[in-house]
Amino acid sequence: MSVSTLSVLSPNALDDYIDLRSVPSHRYFGKNDIIERLRRAVPFDFIFISGLDVDHYRFGNGFSIDTDLPPAYVEAYHADRLYTDDPFVAAAKAAKSVVVEHEVYAEHSPPQRLLYLQRTFGVLNRTLFPVARESIVYGAVGVTRAMPFNDEELTFLSLVAETIHTVVTKPLMEKFAAEHLRLTKGEMSCLSQASLGLTSDGIAKATGYQVDTVNSYVKSAIKKLGASNRTQAIAEAIRRRLIA
Repeated sequence: MSVSTLSVLSPNALDDYIDLRSVPSHRYFGKNDIIERLRRAVPFDFIFISGLDVDHYRFGNGFSIDTDLPPAYVEAYHADRLYTDDPFVAAAKAAKSVVVEHEVYAEHSPPQRLLYLQRTFGVLNRTLFPVARESIVYGAVGVTRAMPFNDEELTFLSLVAETIHTVVTKPLMEKFAAEHLRLTKGEMSCLSQASLGLTSDGIAKATGYQVDTVNSYVKSAIKKLGASNRTQAIAEAIRRRLIA
């Protein structure tokens, strides 16, 4: 598995990709202003942002990772399939709160090959912060540093993890999430107008659709978003950043 140099935070970075499946799953972003600002608040060596709030791309599936971890480390880790024996990964998949590597290693010994790679590339003391919607952990933000993070740093990183995850994954969500959820242009348009407080009649006037068409689009969007009514569908679309 190779690590792409694609950075979704770069302007027009996703223009050449037709859908979410075509985007490289592991992406190396190098220097980034947002990440550097976070690094100034809490110094760390490397960071990785995993998962999208979309079915089959959630944290743990390994299909969406943005990172500045050394590409050679990531490639060796996957080539050796260390994720199958890495106790930190097992703990992270089951976690609802912060996961600290040295605490995991104290209970479950890691493979020697993994320890060798970590020492070689300086990927030490992985610390992971799950990002959840209600009871569903859909993403995570992880950082590494030779010196363990103190309680104050852990609290701060816990507070900003969701924001960092949102900022980094927003380009992918904006470009592909609606398509992945199979929301049509009409459904998106009606939801957007509904979020402004318009009734079906008002949405019809704003979009040019017939009222029956508006109701059909809204009903379909409700089902696709897993909501039970219009209000929940609007809230879900906003939370998924599909509409402003």
